[in-house]
Amino acid sequence: MALIEIRAVSREFPGRGRKAPAIHALDGVDLEIESGEIVGIVGYSGAGKSTLLRLINALDRPTSGTVTVDGSVVSALTERQLLPVRAEIGMIFQQFNLLSSRTVWGNIAYPLQVAGVPKSEHQRRISDLLHFVGLADKAHAWPNELSGGQKQRVGIARALATNPKILLADEPTSALDPQTTDEVLALLRRVNEEFGITIVLITHEMEVVRTLAHRVAVMEKGRIVETGPVFDLFANPQHEATRRFVSTLVEQGPPERTRERLRERHEGRFVTLSLRDESVTPSDVFAQLIDRGVRFELIHGGVEDVNGRTFGHLTLALTGDPARVDEAITAVSGMVETTEVP
Repeated sequence: MALIEIRAVSREFPGRGRKAPAIHALDGVDLEIESGEIVGIVGYSGAGKSTLLRLINALDRPTSGTVTVDGSVVSALTERQLLPVRAEIGMIFQQFNLLSSRTVWGNIAYPLQVAGVPKSEHQRRISDLLHFVGLADKAHAWPNELSGGQKQRVGIARALATNPKILLADEPTSALDPQTTDEVLALLRRVNEEFGITIVLITHEMEVVRTLAHRVAVMEKGRIVETGPVFDLFANPQHEATRRFVSTLVEQGPPERTRERLRERHEGRFVTLSLRDESVTPSDVFAQLIDRGVRFELIHGGVEDVNGRTFGHLTLALTGDPARVDEAITAVSGMVETTEVP
């Protein structure tokens, strides 16, 4: 059984006016998350991803369908019955949500107090967490004395205080600069690898998914339109929403507005190579062209590393004897997906 099972879940909210139709935030969502996974839930604003996240710890309830966490149907539990379940679920917020009236130490102590953890255990637990997130020297600092990255590290330490099995992360890096984002994502990866904690991450940034997640679910208009391993969705997106997200990192080929400028600057035949298999590298393709005496120039695109595998689209301008160019395109087409650019 999966650690988290979401079955045929819908969530409706009343319309904004007396006669306004109901708002369908979620519509028949199915999703399974295995223990130890990092799953990214991606969608634009209004897609339903935050609503879905709130159902996992029962801060909200589905209109229909079931949400099961570690064998407990949380969508059917009373608030009292939910207390031990919620103790196993940590939460990280976009805007940190630290208590301004408490120090760093006090913020991490708060969930321990709520969970009834004996005070004698607080010192060891909080000290261990502060060292883990790299803030041992900030124990007695106040939130307003911290940078954004430091605040999020406190948020992560607080979420880990009760030794949860699951960590829910609601846009945890969207308020951070790129360098701090990388540091926070590296810390979350350590949380998963060293503690085995399952992480459910919602974001609208594919770079975050590429860097951290094992699997991704793409949402649009309250539905999951595509799900699978991160590399598979990057390499071969099926739904238009997924293709839009992937194109924010690597465009499949030069858009029409760019082609005219490229034609003005470069001669020859344009082809786009789609690299979706780690067994074939750009160097392998270039060797085929060189062997046939075909000159080439990289004019558009790039490659990315996705979970240790190479993915990307490279557009080349090929020049040389027309017969040799034809032969080279045929050879390269047998190695990777090759599309001639009009």
